[in-house]
Amino acid sequence: MYRVKEAFYTLQGEGAQAGRAAVFCRFSKCNLWTGREKDRAGAVCNFCDTDFIGTDGQNGGRFDTPEALAAHIRKLWPDAPGRPYVVCTGGEPLLQLDEPLIEAFHKEGFEIGVETNGTLPAPEGIDWLCVSPKADAPVVINTCDELKLVYPQPLAMPERFQHVQASHYFLSPMASPAMPEQGADPVKQSSTRKATEYCLAHPQWRLTLQMHKILGID
Repeated sequence: MYRVKEAFYTLQGEGAQAGRAAVFCRFSKCNLWTGREKDRAGAVCNFCDTDFIGTDGQNGGRFDTPEALAAHIRKLWPDAPGRPYVVCTGGEPLLQLDEPLIEAFHKEGFEIGVETNGTLPAPEGIDWLCVSPKADAPVVINTCDELKLVYPQPLAMPERFQHVQASHYFLSPMASPAMPEQGADPVKQSSTRKATEYCLAHPQWRLTLQMHKILGID
């Protein structure tokens, strides 16, 4: 059984695929935090701002077969030109995403992107793999399309991941900057400035902002 918190059609807001239309399939559960506030202080990843508990979100639910979930996601893609693209995220999607579901997505015509913390092996067949390590959690994926670090993280600074082979290297500020009319948040400004300075000093890395939050879309 697959448990999905929510699924929705939007634009990818970060990284190398930013601006691309996609159906986001957010799986329930994560192996680095329970998602409950009472457990945040002791969690490996304690800065997460995503609700991934349960199956009660938009288009969420429980699906007994990979075919059922793939068909559910396919209904969210518009009848228009362009290859369907699904982003499997979470929580931690690799707790549930498996080869049967990958095959079912492919049969529905989807290109499959995955956003993972990298602590679990990735099944075969993923078309675009984005690894985003968190804190001191061990990373077992050494090759990916995109390495994206939330920055700064004292236990997950870029130097720690020199062994990871990726086609793209991104730093995402701990909080994206607010729009000017929303006021200047010192914490957001500081994280963005630090990430910008690091990218200037280490041009292998590129800055990515959470465009969806800046634009006010899902």
